[in-house]
Amino acid sequence: MNDRTRILAAVGVTVLLFLGVQLGALALLEPFTESERQAVENPQDPTNSILYVGVMLVATGLMLAAFKYDLDNLIRLLLVGVSVMISWYVFAELVPSLVGPFVSGGVADALAIAASLAVGAALLWYPEWYVIDSAGVVMGAGAAALFGISFGLLPALVLLSVLAIYDAISVYGTEHMLDLADGVMDLKIPVVLVIPMTLSYSYLAAGSTDDVLEDGGDESDETETDANTDEPDADTDEPDAGALERDALFIGLGDAVIPTILVASAAAFLDVGTLAVPGIALNLPALGALLGTIAGLLVLMWMVLKGRAHAGLPLLNGGAIGGYLLGALASGLSIATAIGL
Repeated sequence: MNDRTRILAAVGVTVLLFLGVQLGALALLEPFTESERQAVENPQDPTNSILYVGVMLVATGLMLAAFKYDLDNLIRLLLVGVSVMISWYVFAELVPSLVGPFVSGGVADALAIAASLAVGAALLWYPEWYVIDSAGVVMGAGAAALFGISFGLLPALVLLSVLAIYDAISVYGTEHMLDLADGVMDLKIPVVLVIPMTLSYSYLAAGSTDDVLEDGGDESDETETDANTDEPDADTDEPDAGALERDALFIGLGDAVIPTILVASAAAFLDVGTLAVPGIALNLPALGALLGTIAGLLVLMWMVLKGRAHAGLPLLNGGAIGGYLLGALASGLSIATAIGL
């Protein structure tokens, strides 16, 4: 496989994974709303966003402390448990709708539980890259839908803006997200999406993450390059040779989830520019946010493949917000209405 094919394949797989999270979240909006899975009493309260950021900062600090004191296995078990819980939320809605005409409600619920436990078992005993990615898409779609129906437009915009700034500071300033990424990479859990650069790549067989280009989100929000990789000149537009020699790229699951919260929120809380798409809730503002996220992702991938370290959320969230506002304007909304004022 030549370099151009490898690059196109890696970018294409990354886009497909992001679309899986986005479209999955849109498909889950209606069933989650009907099941009253909204996490807050008032989704229009912008202080919900500040509270979430505070919780995330505390969780980040606890994880860094856990890695420092060699509590990696505890973190792994906790995150696998979270994976099972979110997977159950998703399967509890999807499985009955798929098998309901053929089995009783109790059997459908049992199948949903079994499917979520199977996700946890696979993550514990066979965390190959396609297991990680599959679980990541299920988790990402479920989490984005849950947050989407829990954060109104203004809270969602505040959340994305604050996290984009925090991401930039934590990667280019304090660099503590680089330390967190080092810790979570070896756990082989779906806080990252794994994009193979070679057909023979095995995540299970990879003994170290030091030779892999990384891009993180939420729990790991940065692109990290090996310290021994020569950085290309600033004026080059060609992919970095070190990046092309790597077997896989890693992008944080949070990079897919956080901008998708705005996609889901726009679809859940706006009744304008509705698009008739079977199986998902979609309107022009949500579509704009979706396409803006993908545009930001493509720019991010271009920068990543040049071999530099970059925070993901400024581009991804910025693209989502810009695309959302364009879609809202195309739907006839004023800027004030679009931002929830």
